[in-house]
Amino acid sequence: MQDRDNKLYALLFETATEGLLVASANGSIKLVNPRVSEIFGYDHEELKSLNVDDLLPKHLRAKHVTHRENYTETPHKRPMGKGYDLIGVRKDGTSVPIEISLNYYRDGEDLMVMALIMDVTERKQQEAEISMMNKNLEKRVKKRTKELRDSQQLYRSIAKNFPNGTINVLNAKFEYVFVEGEVFDRLNMNSDRLVGKSYLQYVPESKRDELMVCFNQVLDGKNQSFELKNLNQYYLINTVGLENEHGEIDRILLVEQNITPQKLAEEKTLASLEKEKQLNELKSRFVSMASHEFRTPLSTVLSSLSLIEKYDIAGVQDKKDKHYQRIRGSVRHLTSILNDFLSLEKVEAGKVSVNLNKLNIKELVDEIVEQHQEVAKPGQRIELNYSGLEMAQTDQNMFRIILSNLMSNASKYSPSDAQINVIIKVETHRMELVVKDHGIGIPLEDQANLFSRFFRAKNAVNLEGTGLGLSIVKRYIEMLSGEISFHSAADEGTTFTVILPS
Repeated sequence: MQDRDNKLYALLFETATEGLLVASANGSIKLVNPRVSEIFGYDHEELKSLNVDDLLPKHLRAKHVTHRENYTETPHKRPMGKGYDLIGVRKDGTSVPIEISLNYYRDGEDLMVMALIMDVTERKQQEAEISMMNKNLEKRVKKRTKELRDSQQLYRSIAKNFPNGTINVLNAKFEYVFVEGEVFDRLNMNSDRLVGKSYLQYVPESKRDELMVCFNQVLDGKNQSFELKNLNQYYLINTVGLENEHGEIDRILLVEQNITPQKLAEEKTLASLEKEKQLNELKSRFVSMASHEFRTPLSTVLSSLSLIEKYDIAGVQDKKDKHYQRIRGSVRHLTSILNDFLSLEKVEAGKVSVNLNKLNIKELVDEIVEQHQEVAKPGQRIELNYSGLEMAQTDQNMFRIILSNLMSNASKYSPSDAQINVIIKVETHRMELVVKDHGIGIPLEDQANLFSRFFRAKNAVNLEGTGLGLSIVKRYIEMLSGEISFHSAADEGTTFTVILPS
């Protein structure tokens, strides 16, 4: 009796359609049946000289060692899991999709692991074929309506395997008559619970009226295709009217496919294109600004040097002094442009760090105001109103650049004899800086882009400047955890307000 049982077990082992592999706790292969050789392409002796890790892709082997060690520490029965996508590697290096169930037994003190291995290549091919069939289903559905109605079981079988979506039939009240899809198995849900319920109750309320109009058009014989966003997921919806035995459309076939990955990829691509467009615009602005801002002072330097040479011959000192001043001014302008470029480059590259120190803000403000008064346009007056504490904690260089830039702009965009108001209020833990001018102001349509790099308002294109100053100011204010705001109108002046911690 025992010999007969042994022969039967041996026969089952040798003829089983699934591969059977026994390995030690360290993964060494001890026993395999012929089906394992068929699946992986090794002969029996070759397999027994391998470790189970050798049957996996190289990039998964190290991770599998950890999984194997965890399993041997807490061995348990693991049946073949639906939905697991496992990959093996044949002797010739080709991949083979497999499913594996695990069990274990002890041989004395040694733990032995048994693996039942199934080659699911054919099933994967069938899934691919089903996917292709589903893509063509919409075109064929009207022709096959009667056939599907007569073959409900076939219809359900196809729909049950529909990937990443559902196939639905709605009645004239837009209630589910039929609904099925692979997603229900994946979520362990019974699709039949939806039958009799309205499709509209599962879509965003804001879309319901629009969908009702669409569905009524389908019932009138006008098939519809559209996209629907629901709970942060995107769906492609195709709808076709279904006729009854009298040739009247009384139901709607609705094929719903989740296209979220494609939409996210599309949005990412569009965002990249928009970013590239913005970079190209920045390059164009830079070229335009640089060609103008560098050419003008360099031309001034060259013309002034030519005139100075003539005055050297004539011995006219006062005219020479005038052109010396023009050269100095042009050099200062070029230096300012280069400083703006350098500051922007350092900020963009993350090379600027905040260095907070206790400073005498009043003395610093007096110094900055005095410097700007010296280079202001003829007749311009800078009125300083300082109140509050004299000492505060901030980054001296950033503070100087912020206030200097705002005052420089106020002077640049204001006429001669205009008044510029600088209001500084220092409190415990808070500073407020206000710079107000009575100049050309900022047109409303340009205000949204005011802090963009290289941006110049349309009424300022003929005035010198890089379009970088306010961008740098805003970045420094943000690094200091502060805020900046402004109020302006064309020909009415501009007021900037900066709030900084202190």
